[in-house]
Order: sequence, then structure tokens, then C-alpha cells
Amino acid sequence: MDKLSIIVPCYNEEESIPLFYDAVQKVVSKMTIEPEYWFVNDGSHDNSLKEMRALHEKDSHVHYISFSRNFGKEAGLLAGLDAATGDYVVVMDVDLQDPPEFLPQMYQELQSGEYDCIGTRRVDRTGEAKVKSFLSDMFYKFINKISNTEIVPGARDFRMMTRQMVDAVLSMREYSRFSKGIFSWVGFKTKYLDYHNVERVAGESDWTTWQLFKYALDGISDFSQAPLSLAVWTGSITSAISVLGILFIIIRKIVSPMSSIFGWASMVSIILFLGGIQLLCIGIVGKYIGRIYLQVKHRPIYIVKEKK
Repeated sequence: MDKLSIIVPCYNEEESIPLFYDAVQKVVSKMTIEPEYWFVNDGSHDNSLKEMRALHEKDSHVHYISFSRNFGKEAGLLAGLDAATGDYVVVMDVDLQDPPEFLPQMYQELQSGEYDCIGTRRVDRTGEAKVKSFLSDMFYKFINKISNTEIVPGARDFRMMTRQMVDAVLSMREYSRFSKGIFSWVGFKTKYLDYHNVERVAGESDWTTWQLFKYALDGISDFSQAPLSLAVWTGSITSAISVLGILFIIIRKIVSPMSSIFGWASMVSIILFLGGIQLLCIGIVGKYIGRIYLQVKHRPIYIVKEKK
């Protein structure tokens, strides 16, 4: 019998954990597969760890990993993948926005041998703030224009993968992780199942618009060098304009020696504008250097405090 590892990153989800387990177990119990649950407690401040311990005592198939502090969802996902021993591995959100009813179909599709991964994507964002939905749509359009790695619009982390694909993902030990990009970058044949947005079963999302914005910047810097090219072109264009301006002043002085150029306010504005561009370009370069700095220090992506 095949083993299915279910990876569930959690942060302050004490209400959702038992509901998630009951809903998924109801589906998995009808499948001819051995389940293996890996709940990852990402430094929660509520009773999430207590709920995980209770499930572990109740069901030997349930395991959990508890971090020493909050390391973020990407670290939680990686920890689950590291611990998983299944022939197939599925990543799911604990809030049940990832419908468990898809699990049998995913497993059946993978067993056919035609695909290496069965992913999911939302066809709408009903119930979400319009601003957040708009920014998300713009992000997917933008990153797919500047990156060679396709990021599927609306794609969720909810996907079932073969062991071969999981091992490929685990081979990428980069400190800054953008899983949607990693899943696409490693390749392998993937099929997506479409579904309409599902509301959270309990609690509230901890992802703010600002956090999503920073996550989007991580994705751009991880899978595109376009910002660096932008800095180069911006510097080149402003330099060319400056040279033209100098030539204009020299020619004007030769043609009309008595003419004088006034406008100290506009001159200050130009200096501030060019200084701002320089700082922007330095900031872009610094962003990439900072990521290199974090990578070469070889700090652990997560630290486990308790595991069972």
C-alpha cells in the first residue's frame, strides 16, 4: 500500500486543526492508501501545539514538528517536506480552503504515471478584499513578464507530488524560499485542477496586505534579474540625458556668451531627482546582495524544538 504524507503548516490555528483532521481523515479513510500527517507548528502563540499533541496521542499516523520560534510558512512547508516519508506528498492549508475532496482525484491522476504533480488553482477570489485580489492579479502578470519561470496565476500550494519531484524540491536549499516558483522551476509534468474560492473554516488569516507585498518582492528577486537590468538601464538613460544637458549648456555659451542660466530651484530639483534614482538603483542591488549575504551565512532555515 502506498503512503501519502500530508504536510500542514500551522500558525495560531488551534480552532482549525481538529476540524481539518476530521475533514481530511473522512476522505482519506475511503482511499486505499496509508496516511501520514505532518503538522508543523510555526511558533504559534495559542494552543495549536496542544491540539497537535492530542491528535498524535489519538492517531499514530499523526506527527508534528514544533519550531523554536516563528520562521514563516515557507520554512514550515520545507520542514514538512523534510520529514515526509510517503510515496506521495501533498501540501495543504489547515483552514480547509484547500478542499480535501480533491485528494482521491489527485492520487488517481498520479497513479496513472502521466503526471508528476497535481496542483490546484482558484478561478475566483470571492470573499477576499478587492484591493488584495487586484494586487495579486497584477503580481502574476508582472512576474510572468520578467521571469523565465512561469508562475501559474491563482495557483495554490495545495498540490500532490511524487517522491521524485519532492526530492528535487528538497535539493534546493536556498535560504529565501518562494515555493510557487520552486515548484515550477524544478519542472516535472503538472496538471492543475480548478476550483472556486472557499472561505476559511475558522479563525482569520495572518497574511496582511503588507506581508503579501513583501512575499511578492521575494518572488520577484528570487526568480528574476529584471530589477537589476532596470537599475542598469535607468542609470544609462539618466547619464545620457546628463551628457546632453552639458552639451546644450556648452553650445549655448559658445553661441551666446552673454547669456546666463538662471533657475537654482530647478537645478536643486534635478539634483534631488538624480540622487533619488541613484539611491533606488543602489537599493535594488543591495536587495540582491542581502539575499546572497543570508545564503552564504548558512543559517538553518528553521530550528526544531519538539518533534514526534
